[in-house]
Amino acid sequence: MRVGLLHPGEMGAAIGALLVQRGHEVLWLPRGRSEESARRAAAAGLTRGDNLEDAEVILSVVPPHAAVDVARSVPDTPALVIDANAVSPMTAARIGELLDGRWVDGGIVGPPPTRAGTTRLYLSGDRAPEAARLFEDTCLEPVVLDDSPVAASALKMAYAAWTKGSAALLLSALASARATGVEDALRAEWRRSQPKLEDRWQAASDSATAKGWRWVGEMEEIAATYGAAGLPSGFHEAAAEIFDRATRSDP
Repeated sequence: MRVGLLHPGEMGAAIGALLVQRGHEVLWLPRGRSEESARRAAAAGLTRGDNLEDAEVILSVVPPHAAVDVARSVPDTPALVIDANAVSPMTAARIGELLDGRWVDGGIVGPPPTRAGTTRLYLSGDRAPEAARLFEDTCLEPVVLDDSPVAASALKMAYAAWTKGSAALLLSALASARATGVEDALRAEWRRSQPKLEDRWQAASDSATAKGWRWVGEMEEIAATYGAAGLPSGFHEAAAEIFDRATRSDP
């Protein structure tokens, strides 16, 4: 099949690469993209294109804050559009309205897929089984959810609420200790009573420094999901600020 990829970031390029390995042609649009994107696309074996008019499937994997605008840019063709972005069910429904009947909601759990068993692509909506077939026998395991058209996004929000939310809490705990002059004492206590926590903090710090800029939007989407469910949204609003500060190296 001919698949259009919007856009080859770290996750998107990895998914594009496995589709190329399965014999599909994966197109990407270099206009306005960075040299880093071009290098990722070349390494993944993607094909440069001027448009996606002939694509049979269009896959969107972009930062959450850009998901709606990217959906608006999708050409008006019969292509099946898989929106695999970390957005709230409400944002997913809005994207579905923009793409009117040719859209599948998606949510990715796990790292960029390079080996089997690490990463799932949750899919929901009437055409989710059709979308799942594209990823059969690849390192990205498709999982179809039948609960609602936006179930994939709902699951992604619930999952990331813990994984990235707990990372933000850990970063804020050490930042508090540093600000009050007890960082060394806290680290010493961690080593005694929570021996894995210091390594988890370091991993969270490294990830937030590199990727926190895109996690800000994800935390805001989770906060909106919580609010719509009648749950307190404040923690993930604060997590968005923690990740924003991490990106600016300002704990």
